[in-house]
Amino acid sequence: MNFSISSTTFCNRLQTLNKVISSKNSIAILDSILFELQDNILKMTASDGDITLVSTLEVNSAEGSGKFALNASQIINGLKEISDQPIRLSIDDNDFKVVIKYQNGKCEFVGQSGEEYPTPKGVEGEAKTVSIPTSVLIGGIGKSIFATADDELRPVMNGIYFDILPDSITFVASDGHKLVRNRNFSVTSPDQIPNSFILPKKPAKTLKDILVKDSDDAIVTFDENCAEIKLDNYILTCRLIEGRYPNYNSVIPKDNPYKVRIDRQTLISALRRVLVFANTSTNLIKIKISAGTVVISSQDVDYSTRAEESIACEYDGNTMNIGFKGTFLIDILSSISSNEVVLELADPSRAGVIVPAEQEENEDLLMLLMPMMLND
Repeated sequence: MNFSISSTTFCNRLQTLNKVISSKNSIAILDSILFELQDNILKMTASDGDITLVSTLEVNSAEGSGKFALNASQIINGLKEISDQPIRLSIDDNDFKVVIKYQNGKCEFVGQSGEEYPTPKGVEGEAKTVSIPTSVLIGGIGKSIFATADDELRPVMNGIYFDILPDSITFVASDGHKLVRNRNFSVTSPDQIPNSFILPKKPAKTLKDILVKDSDDAIVTFDENCAEIKLDNYILTCRLIEGRYPNYNSVIPKDNPYKVRIDRQTLISALRRVLVFANTSTNLIKIKISAGTVVISSQDVDYSTRAEESIACEYDGNTMNIGFKGTFLIDILSSISSNEVVLELADPSRAGVIVPAEQEENEDLLMLLMPMMLND
């Protein structure tokens, strides 16, 4: 069998599929991408055993049909230096030798039978389906994935929690130090019954890379064990994290009398400068809030370094000192898009709540950060 296809389009699609392939696969053939040619449609599959990403491309011309597997890194490295041009792949149906011919030359690979490629487990049984606009999915994953944990003892914290209610969908992520709750009111439960699942970090990162804002809605089908997410050019299937996600609303302080409104980018820039002089093991940043001013400071006693900056803000309450891990605070502020943020506080021992000064349409975004103990 053989087919012709654009080198750039083909290579770009393969590089995306390669994101799900693990560097240490228990089954050798999972180092490869499965190709299935039928008529003028080329179906490509990559998997690590837990996540499977499928994509289809219409080829320029084709003769024959069948399936074969090629080592992902080998074919990608062979194609990425070829300029954009039509290329022709010829596959021997007996020994799966692949010859790629292009304008100035050719290259050869030895593949494997596609029959040896394992069939991934998909959604089955009593599955539920919800349609999510890609812009909502991009925002939900992009604004929360940084807060997921890497905790072997609490695997439920190692993913993004999709909480689908009759009036909204909420994306939640937390590692115990920081928490993101991103509620969107443009998506509702299709059967008006609350549904939920925990999407692991790796498929969430893969989705974040391949989602396109202007594409059609993502169709998410899920059962207790698996989820299938259909996009314009891809279908991602993955195992879900099993277990009960903690009650995230219970850890969010409800009464925060002290509210500080401040320019987000100015605060990020000041934090980055001051963080250079903080203790590298704690990254502690001290924040002193008083009427009209926020003073950010850090120090490292071991190396006799210290830094301090003042920023104007909108605040007319009592003076307060509170400490935060600087890197975490920068991560949170960088995941908010509004020009200004509001920092809501109750006392130095309770979590600080950070929200955009102006929420995006149909969105209620809240981020929480646990404080650090100050010596003074």
